[in-house]
Amino acid sequence: MRLKLKNTPEQVELIKAMGSKNQLVAREAQEAFAAFLGPVVRKVLQQAATAGAVYTDAPFNQDEGASYPLDLYYNETNDGYVSVWSQNVAGGLPTSQDVSAIQELKIATYRLDAAVSITKKYARQARLDVVSKLIERMSQEVLLKQERNAWAVVLNALANASTNSVTAGSVGITSLTTGSHVIPAHNTNRFQLQDLNKLMTLNKRINQSWGDGTPDAAYSSGITDLYVSPEIKEQIRAFAYQPMNTKGAGQDTPRTDVALPDNIRTDIFNAAGMQEIYGVNVVELNELGIGQKYNTLFDEFDSGNIAPHGSTAGTAIAFAGGTHELCVGVDNSKGAFVRAIAQDGDTGDTFTTSPDDQFTQRNERIGFYGSLEEGRVCIDSRAVVGLAV
Repeated sequence: MRLKLKNTPEQVELIKAMGSKNQLVAREAQEAFAAFLGPVVRKVLQQAATAGAVYTDAPFNQDEGASYPLDLYYNETNDGYVSVWSQNVAGGLPTSQDVSAIQELKIATYRLDAAVSITKKYARQARLDVVSKLIERMSQEVLLKQERNAWAVVLNALANASTNSVTAGSVGITSLTTGSHVIPAHNTNRFQLQDLNKLMTLNKRINQSWGDGTPDAAYSSGITDLYVSPEIKEQIRAFAYQPMNTKGAGQDTPRTDVALPDNIRTDIFNAAGMQEIYGVNVVELNELGIGQKYNTLFDEFDSGNIAPHGSTAGTAIAFAGGTHELCVGVDNSKGAFVRAIAQDGDTGDTFTTSPDDQFTQRNERIGFYGSLEEGRVCIDSRAVVGLAV
């Protein structure tokens, strides 16, 4: 991310005042800059966070506990309970708990913070470029922690979710682990339209009504977003010039002599890759891919037999983060992923900043401390499915 402060007389004067040798003047300027800094960092976090599209914010007063009503989930499971995945501490392992659906879910929250500083001479010189880097650094530190915690909950819910309506043979995959929300791809390291088609069918099976029938469409729109690696996105771009027919005599011997319709191939070519397939948004994440951190994280959580079919000539084995890829499908229409975020009781701000008081006049440094308090939970794991490629 790149931030650039506007070179205005007011801005320059404020920056210079922060480095003043007059402690009273410097302190007032730092307080004013801190008030400006908080909303800027908050906006950066909102725009840059990849998990922002997955989670729904549930603001709460910072002096009160975070909670979420589960009344709407009552009777959606046969035993009247809902499985929830959440974290108790930042960076911790997301845990699962069964809670009665008539209860108010108490959400454990944690603080994410960052502290940055520069020497006063840069402030006295009105080095806006240095101050801009200070803001960038604070934003990056909090964003990195925030993303890791948010996706850990998503990946753990995906790896350990189990739904009774998914059985061996569901969506035509005999090796599918009973209850699993992750299906193996038709071929190792190859993403095909057939795989997405089966993933959409899996989502339908998972989202049967609590009466084991057809659900009200208002509560589920199916997969809305598919998160993939750059390598998978490369394969999607290749749809423009590669045949796509997978109807063959054997599981691992697909025919490749029939192409997509020309108009679809032209759209892909002109758009440099599809952003939407079958109405599903395709979102690229660098953290996904062979050997990448989200792959590795999912590998730690998962214990099922969900590797691609081609791994062992048609028999699925355990997912391996250093060999296989993961595509994550999310149904955002369910609102199952919740981010409890604390708001300041007076200002309503969710990210607060203040001058860092650890520096004395002798240090010749000025610094700022910023933090937010949040908690991430998955209330309904039926909102997430996966494809092991």
